Parts: sequence; C-alpha cells; structure tokens
Amino acid sequence: MDNTVQTSRQSQIAQLNLPRTIHLVPMDIISGFEVRPGFYEVNGATAIPGGVNFTVHSFNATAIELLLFRRGEAEPYAVLPFPPHYRIGNVYSMIVFKLNIEEFEYAYRVDGPYDPGKGLIFDRTKYLLDPYAKAVTGQSEWGKGGFPLENSYRARVVKDDFDWGDMASPLIPMEDLVIYELHVRGFTRDASSGVLAPGTFEGLVEKLPYLKELGVNAVELMPIFEFDEMQDSRVVDGEMLYNYWGYSTVSFFAPNTSYTASQEYNREGNELKNLIRMFNENGIEVYLDVVFNHTAEGNEQGPFFSFKGFDNNIYYLLTPGGKYYNFSGCGNTLNCNHPIVHQMIMDCLRYWVTTYRVDGFRFDLASILGRNEDGSPMDKPPLLQAMAFDPILGDVKLIAEAWDADGLYQVGTFPSWNRWAEWNGRYRDDMRRYVKGDPGMAQAAALRLAGSRDIYQADTRKNASVNFFTCHDGFTLYDLYAYNYKHNERNGWNNTDGANDNNSWNCGAEGETQDPEVNALRRRMMRNAFALLMCSRGIPMFLAGDEFCNTQFGNNNAYCQDNVTSWLDWSLLERNRDMFEFFSYMIRFRKAHRVLRANVSDGACGFPDVSFHGVNPWHEGPFAPGDHYIGVAFAGWEKGAGPQLVYVASNAYWEDLHVALPALPQGLVWELAVDTWESGQPPRPQADSRFTIRRRSVMVFVARQA
Repeated sequence: MDNTVQTSRQSQIAQLNLPRTIHLVPMDIISGFEVRPGFYEVNGATAIPGGVNFTVHSFNATAIELLLFRRGEAEPYAVLPFPPHYRIGNVYSMIVFKLNIEEFEYAYRVDGPYDPGKGLIFDRTKYLLDPYAKAVTGQSEWGKGGFPLENSYRARVVKDDFDWGDMASPLIPMEDLVIYELHVRGFTRDASSGVLAPGTFEGLVEKLPYLKELGVNAVELMPIFEFDEMQDSRVVDGEMLYNYWGYSTVSFFAPNTSYTASQEYNREGNELKNLIRMFNENGIEVYLDVVFNHTAEGNEQGPFFSFKGFDNNIYYLLTPGGKYYNFSGCGNTLNCNHPIVHQMIMDCLRYWVTTYRVDGFRFDLASILGRNEDGSPMDKPPLLQAMAFDPILGDVKLIAEAWDADGLYQVGTFPSWNRWAEWNGRYRDDMRRYVKGDPGMAQAAALRLAGSRDIYQADTRKNASVNFFTCHDGFTLYDLYAYNYKHNERNGWNNTDGANDNNSWNCGAEGETQDPEVNALRRRMMRNAFALLMCSRGIPMFLAGDEFCNTQFGNNNAYCQDNVTSWLDWSLLERNRDMFEFFSYMIRFRKAHRVLRANVSDGACGFPDVSFHGVNPWHEGPFAPGDHYIGVAFAGWEKGAGPQLVYVASNAYWEDLHVALPALPQGLVWELAVDTWESGQPPRPQADSRFTIRRRSVMVFVARQA
C-alpha cells in the first residue's frame, strides 16, 4: 500500500474516536477490582469484552460510589468509589474488569449538598437505582416484594442477544389502524383464559390467533415499564389491592419482570421481544402506553430510590420553595423539557424502538410533556418537537393523551408538526351523549363521524383523531349501558374516586337484571356504539373484552383491582359469541371500505366526500337541538375499485323513524349491510329509497351495481 494512502487511512480511523485497545491501558485497583476510565457517552451498565462499563451522571453530586450485590442480598459485597479522574464534566464512567454479569446486581450511592429549599436532597446513605437500568430486581414475582421500597431496587446488566431474523415492522398506515387496548396481566390472568402462562407476555402470545380472528391490527399495552405493584398496596374488605394498572414508573428502560412466565436473569425482555416479533410477523403492531409525566418517587412523603438522589431539582418540577408541582395528580411531575430529562426520554424512546422494535407509543397525560420548567405550557415544546422529527422515531406512531391532571386540555391543539395523533376525548364524550339520546347532540355526533374536522384541520392534522367510546380509564362498553353511576366502593375511598361524568345509561335497571327487554336494549346500544366507531373517520380504538361484554361490575376506576373485577372473563366469549361476531364483522367492513377511513377523492357519483342527511336527504345547515337522527354519507372514487358510497344512518330517538335515502345514479342501488336491530342478518338490497329505522338503532347502506 502506498504510504500516503496508508497515512490518510490511519488519520480517518483516528478521527472516528474509537476506544483504545483496553488491555494496553494501565489498570487501577479499587476494592480489589481492576478498573479503568470508561466510555462516557454510553449511559447505564453495558457488558463489554472482559468486563462491564458503568456510566452515570449528576449535575450537583460531589461523589458517586458503585455498589455491587450478590443476587438477592440486601447489602453490597463491594463498594467502588469513582476516582476524581474518572469524571469528565458531570459524567462518571468506569470499566470494572472480570465481572460475570450473571453473578452480580448493582446500585449507586451519591453524595452532594443538602438544601431542600433549593431542591437539593442528596443522601449518601440511599442505594439508588440507575436511571438507565435495563433490568430491575426486587419484585420479579407479582405481589411478592423482597425488600422495603427504599434501598431495595437493584439493576442487572442485560445481554442483548435476541435474534430478530429478517422481521420487518408492518408499517400500517395510520388511517388503516384498529387499536385494541389491553392490560398484559389482566388479559389472561383469569383461569377462563385457558392459556399455559396466565398473566404474562407469553400468555398474550397464546391469544394471538384470537386477536387475528377478531381483526385488530394494533395492540396498545398498558404500562409494561418496571413499576412497583406493591406501592400503596392495602387490604379493603379482605381483598388485597395493588398498583395494578402500573401508571407509576420505577425504571423507564426496563420491562416489568413480573410479566414474564419465567425468570430471565440477564436476558430480561426476551419474552416481550418474542411477543413483538410474533405479533409483527402476523401483521399486528405493538404500542406501549408510556408514563413520562411522573415517577413512583412521589412527593416529599414519597420514596427515595433513584431520580431524587441523582438530581432532584433537575428531574422534577419544583416550586420556588423546593416542593413538588403535582400536574400529574400522582405527587410529582417530571421536568420533561430540561435538557437532561429531555435527553433521557429521547434515549429511552430510541432504545425501545431499536432494541425492542416497538411500533408506537401512547403518552399518558402528554400535556405535561409540553410544560416549561416553571410549569407553564410552551408553544413549541423542545421535547415534543424532537420526538416529531427524530430519525429513529420516523416510522413510529406517536399518540398523545392531550390533557393532564391540572386542567390543561389540548385536544385539537396539542403541538403536533402534523406528526402526533391524539386520544379524542371530545369524540368519546359527544358520541356517548348522542348514542344514549341526549338532546342537542346530533350536530356534534355528525362532525365526530366525519373525522372531527371542526377540531383537526385536514392539512395540518391528518389522521390525528384516535376515536374511542371506552378505554381502561372508565366504564367498559357493557357497563356503559348497565350503570348510571360508578360503583367503586371496593377501591376503599367511599366511592369518591373515579369520574362522575360518565355519560352512561343503564337502559332501565342499575346493574345486572333478568329483564329481557333491558338486556336486549343494552346489547343493541353496544352494537350501535361499535358500528358508529367503525364507521367514523379517524383511528378507532376499543378496550379489550368489549367484544364479548366484559364487565367491571360498575367500577370505572379499577386501577387497584388485581382480581376478577379487572381480569377478563373469557367464559363470556361463548355466552356472547354473537357480539364477538358483530365486532369482527364491523372491523372487516371498515377494512373493506376505505372511504370510511380516509378521503380518497373529492367524492363520487354526485356526492361530495362527506355529506350530512336528515330523515330527508341533503340536510342543509346544522342539525336542530331536537334532532336525534343523523345520516352521514361517505363517497369517493378509488383507483382500481371504482366509486365507493357508504351511508350511515343512526337513530338515537326512542321511536321508529321513516327515512328517505339520497338518490343514486342509474345503475346503482343501495344495499343494507348493517342493522344493529337485527344483528347477524346478511346484506340485502334496499327495495326503494325509503326505509324505517327502528328506535335506538344504526343501519349502514352501501351502493352496489344494480
């Protein structure tokens, strides 16, 4: 090789700033271990040839110690202080050699100033969990904590050797999604699920054929980051209550080890990775419900196990007196737009996308992610903008719960850069009120069906509306039409918790009844709601178990109920097979008619893209306060498929109505495809333009060749 070329190549390699060969660097000895300065840009604990790299940072710390524990032991067997020359800026990094990752767990102790008025509460007696821990010990078996909460959490080093093969993400277009929200444990925990690994990631994989039969193509998993189900655990009326939902994060980079069917020592996450691989290979995307608005450390009376000890006044929003702002309703609020927290959240999202191949995220109380360090809402929050434009997150679905517990409500105004979708709380509220027959709701319901274009501008907020009647927070669909009032007595708060504005209707009897007319009406109301959901522009989402009438017995805030209240009762599937078949049919119907999902053209056959109709065709102006009937027609000319016209007729009135369909061009006729009054009937041609829609029912017509 020419010397000039060789010198140039050596120069290029040097510019890459690759680490020097480790074994040539002189070692230090600390507590009997050979160590050397580590890789400062690699946060967390990472296995490398011959040892483990530990990197951690703190802005205000004066000293940090690495603690090594034998598995399951409460006290460390080794303490390794970071020497001063192992610190660059605010980053401490050390490689410890000859460590077998399967033989130890680790934590930190951090020393620094103590001035609570300024938010500085360093305490070198506390054992601290690494904020970048990839696996957490302490509660790998549900409901059995090994130590008191403080000084109990340890981290493990994870070996990432999962084989993804040639798997590629489905990359389902937003407009084609049908999202199914579920709780990993509750989905299969009940014996009626019939799975071999109940309450686990593996148990959920066992239900994959069921999900395919139902027809959903995206699952949204309620929190699977490591959380402490024992937090605030208590006994009420002889029943142990837990932090069941998991909206109280302990570690943002670690999966919940109690959701695994077996111990995954140092390979934590493999069962979850297998779930994602299996679902993706079967055309189902996997989204995580993530909680970046607060942590499990709570307020001044809360535990002290990680972020408080590294930089309390950086990780949390604090008042001028050092107290915790509580925009989350859970004791503290993460300081999301501080550069350090911003960086951690972005690192976290990239990690779940690259290491776990996650397809999307739903952000709990996402309005908090747009608050400034003084708590005020920002016009262009740096964190939200970074998520919108980050290259790694380029194909990832971003879904915001666009409000918080302090009253900031941003449905329709959440900063988006045409990238974020939102849980449309106005869809839920307006459609619930309309379907149960409240006066004055016809106009709002028509707009919700048409894609909420009064809320989301098509040019800047395309595919922004996630439509839903039910989610984990509130009544199930069955309970929505079986209860007028919440029944949360078993939560232990004298029924004061949970929302009061449920917009529900018990159809004539509170709770379970043997009245056949009431039960028939309830089932029809459920069909009405789901038919309208599947015929609405936007992204539909529904709660697991709604398809077979699962109930929480009127509890609309089952956050603490790790029992039959929250677990799906799969015996209801066979008892309500007709409801499952209706749900599956409506999902297939939506997939078969793209005009229900998107604007495919400016219209077809003399119909605009969307048109509104009363009992007589071509309704002009807004619906009147006394109107209970709405007709919404979707029309478009799809390449290769010709014209598509779908007419959705909804009668929320308590009497039958006589309706005229809009006329079709010669050669086309209307065909009745859906009738919630007579569920299960095959499609049939419409004899003429007039029809009778029964009280409290929905009918859907499709234009066909004569």
